[in-house]
Amino acid sequence: MGGLAALLFTMPQAHAHPHVWVTAREHVIFDTQGRIAAIRGDWVFDDMYSAFATQGLAQNGQLATKEQLAPLAKTNVESLAEFDYFTFAKMAGDKIEFGPPTDYSLIERPDKLVMLSFTLPLKAPTNPGKVFTFQVYDPTYFVAFSLDDKLPVDLVGAPKGCSASVLGADPLDEAASKKLSEAFFANLSPGANFGMKLASRIFVACP
Repeated sequence: MGGLAALLFTMPQAHAHPHVWVTAREHVIFDTQGRIAAIRGDWVFDDMYSAFATQGLAQNGQLATKEQLAPLAKTNVESLAEFDYFTFAKMAGDKIEFGPPTDYSLIERPDKLVMLSFTLPLKAPTNPGKVFTFQVYDPTYFVAFSLDDKLPVDLVGAPKGCSASVLGADPLDEAASKKLSEAFFANLSPGANFGMKLASRIFVACP
């Protein structure tokens, strides 16, 4: 186990399940033919994870550089392949397959939070019609995802008339999740997919 997965599971287990909180902003990228070609995620991690990820990389209060974090960015996206990059899309009810991630990076922001960004190209670009949906979540709810309050999703290069909307439940915040014991999660039946049930759903529709 490497990268993000290794970092997650070797962190001090001070909290009830989940252990890491991520605020995500998603970008739906269209090609020149008006098809959805990729989904790009910008994931901002909580302060505890961020401090753990950058420990020892910068001195005298300086931020870790993109170059210092580049090896971790690489192993992060490689380890996320095992978990389908926590990104699950459907078109007319059929699962969308993604290719290997591109254009990935990990940066430490001025607020000391780290942000992982990467682009997931669709194996087959698709015309969105009115039934393209996707969710970002960890099925085990070890990582709690929530969408950015101000701009959860935007459309890049979309044809005129296309729109995006967000529906569904909001993931539990840290305070609420602390009220749920580890026993609660341990007793969930296999396939309970708690993360999916708490994840918002993004809809992309075009004329």
